[in-house]
Amino acid sequence: MTDSDLTRSQDRAVAMWLLICCALVFAMVILGGFTRLTGSGLSMVDWRPLMGWLPPFTDAEWQHVFDRYQQSPEFQKVNSHMDVAAFKGIFWLEFLHRLLGRTIGIVFLVPLIFFFAKGYIKSAEWPKYLLMFVLGGLQGVLGWYMVKSGLVDVPHVSQYRLTAHLVAAFLIYAYMFWVAMSLLFPADGKRKHSWYNKSLSLTVLMSVTIISGGFVAGLKAGKIYNTFPMMGDDWVPPGTMALQPFWRNFFDNMTTVQLDHRILAITTLIVVVGFWCKARSADLPPRSRPAVNALLHTVMLQIVLGITTLLMAVPVILGAMHQAVAMVLFTISLYILHSLRRV
Repeated sequence: MTDSDLTRSQDRAVAMWLLICCALVFAMVILGGFTRLTGSGLSMVDWRPLMGWLPPFTDAEWQHVFDRYQQSPEFQKVNSHMDVAAFKGIFWLEFLHRLLGRTIGIVFLVPLIFFFAKGYIKSAEWPKYLLMFVLGGLQGVLGWYMVKSGLVDVPHVSQYRLTAHLVAAFLIYAYMFWVAMSLLFPADGKRKHSWYNKSLSLTVLMSVTIISGGFVAGLKAGKIYNTFPMMGDDWVPPGTMALQPFWRNFFDNMTTVQLDHRILAITTLIVVVGFWCKARSADLPPRSRPAVNALLHTVMLQIVLGITTLLMAVPVILGAMHQAVAMVLFTISLYILHSLRRV
């Protein structure tokens, strides 16, 4: 095996590991959606990063955990009817969410040490991977910071912190995915493709739409105006700019937040359709074309899912699927952008 073949083999191994980590982060985001939609996120009122691997086992341990939950605002104001058996139903989802986060840390760190030791990752590239690890750790801290906002007075996490937690997950995912793609598809040119900026603009638009979805989720804004295309009897319902100063409406007003997400989602659909139509006659790299087709199909699926989720007042399964397809759409967009970076 030549040195070039050996390097390619090592790069593929590192890329596969990163893609496995991406898959786990994807699963983490979806499980987080289930946790939020089922009202399970505030069931664990403490955070033990190193000692929290094991759940309660005995009746006494369960009672101790439940006693702590009973002191929280959520129990006192929302779930005071719960007994230990009912509490277990919400506890397990949050526990599994945190357990998966810890598992991702191990799946990332152990192979990272091996790849460093074996020289699969050159010393000049170490900062990239160390940054990934640090970002993963900070995401755990951010998750607890989000949960803490719902453990004081009002049993509801801050929409700002929830959206920040979601965005951080997407950023970590995007960073690992991009590095993996760069290992699997080394640049074969020095110039960006003429469509790179179009693809970048589309990716930014999708990202803004996803961020707006985080505020919809954080405010539970999908529970109101469960009609489409109008919001109740209006295109722009009353109270859209009720808060002062006006900018607060875009983050704190349920009506405005839902309206924003609708506008951004439909705009994304229109832009993707236009992108696809023009791409059909463009001189794109071979690996870009199937992804552009997948982009069109996925955005249509996402719009149908979004409307159905809204009309049905956000059932858990549809809400989680809507979040999952958003991440698939984001992944396809990243893939297309990467394929155009230097050709």
